[in-house]
Amino acid sequence: MADYNETSSAAAQDRMLTGTFKDRQSAERAYNNLQSRGYTKDDINLVMSDDTRKKHFADDSLHADTDSGGKAMEGAGTGSAIGGTVGAVIGAIAAIGTSLAIPGLGLVIAGPIAAALAGAGAGGLTGGLVGALVGSGIPEDRAKMYESDINNGGIVMGVNPKNDSDGLHFEEDWRKNKGEQVYY
Repeated sequence: MADYNETSSAAAQDRMLTGTFKDRQSAERAYNNLQSRGYTKDDINLVMSDDTRKKHFADDSLHADTDSGGKAMEGAGTGSAIGGTVGAVIGAIAAIGTSLAIPGLGLVIAGPIAAALAGAGAGGLTGGLVGALVGSGIPEDRAKMYESDINNGGIVMGVNPKNDSDGLHFEEDWRKNKGEQVYY
């Protein structure tokens, strides 16, 4: 039985669950569900346009321009904090070392994909958003679909489930909670 579970966990970690959310509430429900099962900001990828961030998250009173947030953004080469809110999703975006604002592309990216892109430097996005998504393990046809969703105001979320049970749970949850283009 242990061998099956180890294989199942290894197989699950190689597969990324991805989906698009069209509003703040559905994105936060999905994000909170991930957190309730032990996933952290370091496990969860988020990608949205800066316009989407402003539309859904700019009205809250607490901003992500603390010293740590500012230093994280300066380290990402933006020279300023993103501003925004306290919502769970923006909490991840404002996290130290895991967020990246890309003014030239008008994107806000958080999670492991942001850390990888920051490590790659300016060359990390030479292929644009599709290249970044493909580089994070999303198939090219799906990456193109997500790019369109992001350009149309969607919030793309992705996670590598720790095991198949989690993957199937999140897939079902995301579909029930207005997730679109959900793949596992």
